[in-house]
Amino acid sequence: MIEKVNSPANIQAMLQTLKQYETEAKSGLNPENVGKSEISQPSFLDAVKSAVGSVNDAAQAAGIRKTAYEKGEDIPLTDVVLSMQRSSVAFEATLQIRNKMLRAYEEVLRMPV
Repeated sequence: MIEKVNSPANIQAMLQTLKQYETEAKSGLNPENVGKSEISQPSFLDAVKSAVGSVNDAAQAAGIRKTAYEKGEDIPLTDVVLSMQRSSVAFEATLQIRNKMLRAYEEVLRMPV
């Protein structure tokens, strides 16, 4: 939330915060701080698992809507078709990313050492 800057106390607090950010940014450039990150970054494996999981979730949601529509539940056909298309696009995008990664890996293998 952005606070209103209408008093000298707010301005001083904001300046103090900016100075603190500047100090933190400068300390990040020191050689002894290299490799020490306080922010945990997800690994490549975690990112891939998350992406595949979201594609799987989309496919399952599309299947559930399709089955519910076939059973006669009150679900509009447009919702069913839209969820099926979302699932299809997500799967195709994942497939294309996989293909590009495989080509890049094969290219790296062909590089002379």
